[in-house]
Amino acid sequence: MAQFVKKDDDRDEEAEYSPFLGIEKGAVLQEARVFNDPQLDSRRCSQVITKLLYLLNQGETFTKVEATEVFFAVTKLFQSKDIGLRRMVYLMIKELSPSSDEVIIVTSSLMKDMNSKTDVYRANAIRVLCRITDGTLLTQIERYLKQAIVDKNPVVASAALVSGIHLLQTNPEIVKRWSNEVQEAVQSRAALVQFHALALLHQIRQNDRLAVSKLVTSLTRGTVRSPLAQCLLIRYTSQVIRESSMNNQSGERPFYDFLEGCLRHKAEMVIFEAARAITELNGVTSRELTPAITVLQLFLSSSKPVLRFAAVRTLNKVAMTHPMAVTNCNIDMESLISDQNRSIATLAITTLLKTGNESGVDRLMKQITNFMSDIADEFKIVVVDAIRSLCLKFPLKYRTLMNFLSNILREEGGFEYKKAIVDSIVILIRDIPDAKESGLLHLCEFIEDCEFTYLSTQILHFLGVEGPKTSDPSKYIRATLYLNTLGGDGSVIETDKDVKEFLFGSLDIPLVNLETSLKNYEPTEEPFDISSVPKEVKSQPLAEKKAAGKKSTALGAPPASLTSAVDTYEKLLSSIPEFSTFGQLFKSSAPVELTEAETEYAVNVVKHIFDRHVVFQYNCTNTIPEQLLENVVVVVDASEAEEFAELATKPLKALPYDTPGQTFVAFEKPEGVPAVGRFSNVLKFIVKEVDPSTGEAEDDGVEDEYQLEDSEIVAADYMLKVRVSNFRNAWESLGPDFERVDEYGLGPRESLSEAVNAVINLLGMQPCEGTEVVAANSRSHACLLSGVYIGNVKVLVRLSFGVDSAKEVAMKLAVRSEDESVSDAIHEIVAN
Repeated sequence: MAQFVKKDDDRDEEAEYSPFLGIEKGAVLQEARVFNDPQLDSRRCSQVITKLLYLLNQGETFTKVEATEVFFAVTKLFQSKDIGLRRMVYLMIKELSPSSDEVIIVTSSLMKDMNSKTDVYRANAIRVLCRITDGTLLTQIERYLKQAIVDKNPVVASAALVSGIHLLQTNPEIVKRWSNEVQEAVQSRAALVQFHALALLHQIRQNDRLAVSKLVTSLTRGTVRSPLAQCLLIRYTSQVIRESSMNNQSGERPFYDFLEGCLRHKAEMVIFEAARAITELNGVTSRELTPAITVLQLFLSSSKPVLRFAAVRTLNKVAMTHPMAVTNCNIDMESLISDQNRSIATLAITTLLKTGNESGVDRLMKQITNFMSDIADEFKIVVVDAIRSLCLKFPLKYRTLMNFLSNILREEGGFEYKKAIVDSIVILIRDIPDAKESGLLHLCEFIEDCEFTYLSTQILHFLGVEGPKTSDPSKYIRATLYLNTLGGDGSVIETDKDVKEFLFGSLDIPLVNLETSLKNYEPTEEPFDISSVPKEVKSQPLAEKKAAGKKSTALGAPPASLTSAVDTYEKLLSSIPEFSTFGQLFKSSAPVELTEAETEYAVNVVKHIFDRHVVFQYNCTNTIPEQLLENVVVVVDASEAEEFAELATKPLKALPYDTPGQTFVAFEKPEGVPAVGRFSNVLKFIVKEVDPSTGEAEDDGVEDEYQLEDSEIVAADYMLKVRVSNFRNAWESLGPDFERVDEYGLGPRESLSEAVNAVINLLGMQPCEGTEVVAANSRSHACLLSGVYIGNVKVLVRLSFGVDSAKEVAMKLAVRSEDESVSDAIHEIVAN
């Protein structure tokens, strides 16, 4: 059933509204009792049937008992004389698909309607009977169906013919006996009857090649009035031409004159069907193509978008094999570049790129430049492929076309689009020697800002091979080093651990310190020694902290390098006796704010994850100058985190104004288990007033508390984001031994992009090769993720998403890891 849009008085806001919103099967079945009322309310009965049909079409299933009760209740509505209600009854009987025992009950009523004087009753009764009947009953009503096929009323005749098309699948022998009546219906003056009759007659004879040929021969000489039937005849004629060309060695093409004659038909659909049929003929010549191209050229300037689209799409296909035949249409197609329909504009551009001459390339590129920003990535890829073909066709124009590709490479776009551009540039470099220098430089410029790791790797590999062959090989030292380090073919040398560490290992020094050391280094005979870079993170000056805002706290944000952050936190925690026995720190989260901005006290929490423990580090700042806080602790309620047991608390002795401090709470959890839970937090302290003139605090204080936001331990806290340079190699190296694959329904989502981001955030893994970016209006997407699970287990994930018209998202999840239980755990995270 159609959903409706209800518009409010404010036209800027539209809300979807459905009259069936919230209806339930049980309530509707109760309403169906109205069918048994002695005085039938036709309007109310129609409304109830509408609800029942809606439920059935939404996938609701009725039990055998429910379906039987509804069926018998509906049959009682045959006593009503209301035409609208009777049509609803027909629909309901068709949808319920009654059993053979139940069909007998309703057959008499339907046969009565089939012989009724009301044509609407007759047509619908025929459709329903043929839908629910079996072979035995069909023989009993066959005589009525034959009469209906040649009935004077076109609605009745069409109903019988369409029913015959359906019955041909289940009872072909019976339907084939209707050939004479169907042949007579082909001569009907009613357009729809002639169309349905021709379709049925062809299906009856489709396995007899000679019979089909005779049918086409007779009809092409006669007069088929219906444009729809004429389109069918053109398709059947094309089929006969294809089959006869296999056996005909004389070169003569039968029925071509008929197809050419159809180009002068008064109906546009017939003209287009004939033109398309001619362009798709095997071995079609330029002379045969000319009349078809002429009519398609006229359609290019039509006011109807559907005709413009049909014509340009057909011409686009012709241009692949006969580009010269389409050149006369170029002027008309140039006007379509600015067409409001982007599909038409894209087809026009790609056709022009196939048919254009060398002198018109520059003008065409200027027109395309303005067009590219208005279309989706899937259309852009088509244009890029066409530009590559054009450049190979006119190699002297490589500079213009290469500059165009370079410019669009720097614009926004998804992975597949950028990959298509890079692939095109690589092909042009290899096939056009003069384009090598400029092409390689364009790739070098792009790689500095490339957000797709996989693409960067492929470009570097290509530069490492091609760069040394240029006139200035020094520009490609970086790529050559990379390539040689990888072993020459882009794959990491498995035996050389130093190489892997050099390329993909974590940097155990802060990037800020490395940058400072490099700036201070003066070139001498001694090379730069990376071991001389200090590993300690310098504390931030108080002035800088204040400039950054009042919530900046010591260790409140991770340092520049992820590795140095973990090291710094680990040193801090190991210095506290209560936590020194917890072992190696696996992960520290980013700070999570527990207070709103501009409040009396600023508190955020960092979650430290160990194998058997979790430590909450509460970073606190007192923003009130007239107060000193003492004995500061956070009281944590773990009633919603059953697997956690509080182990120790480390209070903060004093918290003066604008001097950050930390208090800690540690919990024990099951070893190696990714336990999750919610924790409520209350900040408790003794507050003492401070004399502004002396800065001294009073001796006596008052106990006080401050409610904080809840904190959570989630599944993503047990996963480290670790990037892999080549996902495919990493996936293959893990092997399929511990691979787990399953499919999940994610329910309705605002967009495919929202679903992808939700799963990435849920798992807490690192997207690879830019696959977190979803193309606009995409109906499917693949995403690659990598990470290290608690216990230092490597994990790789492949996600495949799909969305239907109702915005319901389905997902296929494939996991590979070094441990079977970890692969299972990832699936459990998604399933729960």
